[in-house]
Amino acid sequence: MYTQGLDQAEPLGDEDLSRLSERFEAKVAAEDKVEPTDWMPDAYRTLLVRQIAQHAHSEIVGMLPEGNWLSRAPSLRRKGILLAKVQDEAGHGLYLYCAAETLGISRDEMVEQLLAGTAKYSSIFNYPTLTWADCGAIGWLVDGAAIMNQVPLCRCSYGPYARAMVRICREESFHQRQGFEIMTVLSQGTPEQKAMAQDALDRWWWPSLMMFGPPDAQSTHNDRSMRWKVKRFTNDELRQKFVDMTVPQAHFLGLTVPDPDLSYNGEHWVFGEPDWSEFKRVLSGDGPCNRERLAARNKAHDDGAWVREAAVAHAEKKRSRERVA
Repeated sequence: MYTQGLDQAEPLGDEDLSRLSERFEAKVAAEDKVEPTDWMPDAYRTLLVRQIAQHAHSEIVGMLPEGNWLSRAPSLRRKGILLAKVQDEAGHGLYLYCAAETLGISRDEMVEQLLAGTAKYSSIFNYPTLTWADCGAIGWLVDGAAIMNQVPLCRCSYGPYARAMVRICREESFHQRQGFEIMTVLSQGTPEQKAMAQDALDRWWWPSLMMFGPPDAQSTHNDRSMRWKVKRFTNDELRQKFVDMTVPQAHFLGLTVPDPDLSYNGEHWVFGEPDWSEFKRVLSGDGPCNRERLAARNKAHDDGAWVREAAVAHAEKKRSRERVA
């Protein structure tokens, strides 16, 4: 229903395009939301499809690292909380696929791109969860970085994306608190438990910093995203905010941030440079769990074929009854 106004009946002339472009830029500058039936530049639509689809894929693939611990959580309470969190991530993916569909791309097309390995998702989910502490580190660091990234998206210029992010951010804040609570319990537990928490921080710290994307000087989409108010802060600005927030939390836990260059300059925490060659390698498909993640998603898709077929058959039967009535 949202895409009905996306196709133009006739090609637009240069004067029409110029007038529409000016109107679009004025709308964005005035902080008005761009809606699906509004005219928008092709580059804006392409930018949003890329970002929202990648975000949706990340939520879906992001279920896998912690889903690995659903049967091994240390208590029934922990299992229930983790199950609720994984279910939340599935819901986030569905919200975002719906938002992307308003731009004229089908969910089937996006899912096919993910399953074929041609679509990107956050590189952080290509790392393994080796211990229970990893679930705590993911909640604290990964979801903390996600919140830092996503809260400004509630003010994104594209209406459906901004509105989807309001609910997602509320739920992500719960995920972050849940992860920090796990790390607190482990840090205050036995020496072995604290060592487990420290090991998880050692392994997840640098991938979490990479979640914000490459340095601003190497970012392909940064300038345009900022100008059209899809993003409100640059990659480096968000990374710095995350470090400033997280380092004191690590100190509270009694854990050591694995960065020999870390220092405080009186205003910000100064940190070392992530290994961007590792970032590029994982993003290109050569991470510890890239193949495993895609294999799991393909298996889930194949195993769920009967559910999709049953849903289509049920919908068709319902439409037939309504036509008869």
